[in-house]
Amino acid sequence: MNNQEELIRREILGIKEYIPGKPIEETQRELGLTDVIKLASNENPLGPAKEVLAAIQETAPAVYLYPDSNRYHLKQALAEHLKLDPAWIFPGNGSDEVIKLFAEAYFCPGDEVIVAKPTFSVYEYAARLMGAEVVTVPAADGYRHDLEGMAAAVTARTKAVFICNPNNPTGTIISRQQLRDFFDRLPQRVLLVIDEAYSDYVDDEADYGRGRELLESGRVLILRTFSKIYGMAGLRVGYGIAHPALLQWLERVKEPFSINIIAQRAAIAALQAKEHVALSRRLNAEGKKQLYRGLTELGLTYLPTQANFILFQVPVESKLVYDGMLRRGVILRMADSFGLPRHLRVTVGTPEQNTRFLQALKEVLASSGS
Repeated sequence: MNNQEELIRREILGIKEYIPGKPIEETQRELGLTDVIKLASNENPLGPAKEVLAAIQETAPAVYLYPDSNRYHLKQALAEHLKLDPAWIFPGNGSDEVIKLFAEAYFCPGDEVIVAKPTFSVYEYAARLMGAEVVTVPAADGYRHDLEGMAAAVTARTKAVFICNPNNPTGTIISRQQLRDFFDRLPQRVLLVIDEAYSDYVDDEADYGRGRELLESGRVLILRTFSKIYGMAGLRVGYGIAHPALLQWLERVKEPFSINIIAQRAAIAALQAKEHVALSRRLNAEGKKQLYRGLTELGLTYLPTQANFILFQVPVESKLVYDGMLRRGVILRMADSFGLPRHLRVTVGTPEQNTRFLQALKEVLASSGS
């Protein structure tokens, strides 16, 4: 058999496999459990709106047809929702696909791409896939983006900068003025990608820096998703917002039918489910308070969040706590892949799920002698 490493592209040798939150069925199968809750992947515990479920059922008989490759009706619905021209919107198979297509269209070997640390790993994956060099800038105090350090890291080879706002896994945000000041410091040739996957959960609207006011520059791509507050992670729908001159190249490299017919129609229905979004926001706000109280009572340090998850620190290796929680049927996300070996991330759940998480965590910490 041929040596596979002699045949593959050199660029993928440095790529680490993405490890998602452990599925419920896998946990049940491996540990022989029946009652398992997943608080690992920032999914909406309410699930999708009733309008979305109805759209799925209504569309199911049409699955023998290819979906609309141009995503016409979804673009129109998003355009109405965002008060934008449809030409400024690029729906994709999750925002992950939009990130990958952006990299395929714009990154070349020798380019530099600047990312924060810790942050969402797909930015680095997409850059490395195309042979770009990734420059990581460690977080500043409070695990916030070090915008000063990121601006200082820009060189003549810098092609793009990624900012996750709110940031995953920290839940911290960048203010409107900070975002504007940072963008003004970037050279005209540098692109800025602003991932707003968790923007619907932001409480501090007055100080939150949205990328929309920067769109006219033609150098900004905003990422959004239906996976979080809309409860549609399993359907894989996201979108990018940018100047049409930027998006035209993503259209050039995308696959013909990347968003299936059910996902497109479900996303359109989700945009009409405003009560569901409002309920999800209220549930998250109350859930954060419940978890803050519980983590404080356990003597644990956590980061106040503007998203639907909380990053918290434990007094032992996170793997010990993670495994103990799994045995009790609670799936969390270890933060060691983000470079934080004593942190875990918990998704804000329902009141019942939050109570179960806190009780299980108390038991695990007690059993570890903490």
